[in-house]
Amino acid sequence: MSDTKIKLYGFPLSGHAHRIQLALSLMGIPFDLEQVNLAKGEQRSDWFKKLNPAGKVPVLVDGDNVISDSTAILTYLAKKFDDGTWFPESAVEAADVEKWFVSASTLLAQGPAAARLINLFGAAYDKVETVQKANDYLSFLDNALEGKSYLVADRPTFADVAIYSYVAHAPEGHVSLAPYKNVTGWLARIEALDGFVPMQKTEVAAAA
Repeated sequence: MSDTKIKLYGFPLSGHAHRIQLALSLMGIPFDLEQVNLAKGEQRSDWFKKLNPAGKVPVLVDGDNVISDSTAILTYLAKKFDDGTWFPESAVEAADVEKWFVSASTLLAQGPAAARLINLFGAAYDKVETVQKANDYLSFLDNALEGKSYLVADRPTFADVAIYSYVAHAPEGHVSLAPYKNVTGWLARIEALDGFVPMQKTEVAAAA
């Protein structure tokens, strides 16, 4: 464990930041959460850009180590603090976790996450096309979870952590989870884990 307390820079409505908050909490790693006010453009401030020139959350600071990008941070946490529980040592399972990291950064981002951005932040995506991508992704995820409790192993891993936040909040993009029973069962299992912390919800979800 680091001699100095880890600091996580995030934003309450960021699924990327929530991934790291969730990972740290599930691992039982103490940290200080510093909120960056994205609505006021704080991510473009000089002090924040010294941490991450891209001007995006999350950023994790562990002593002299400053790590940005949520899946990169998950990899850092696994390499420094994990014993193989959250990032399997098996070559095949480790590769599977990495595949879900890629999925989180591509298909998940282009589907459920993007649909949510339209409703919460007015993102300029085609709504019909994006909602279709979101449902395609949820169908893919539902099939991947058929007969399984978790995505990679017989226990939760960082694959589940990487995918959870934006899937759980898909209704905020007016994308219903009701047709995807394997997905909703999986979400419930994640939410029942010791150390689980939720991401802030918005009233938009009630309209989904």
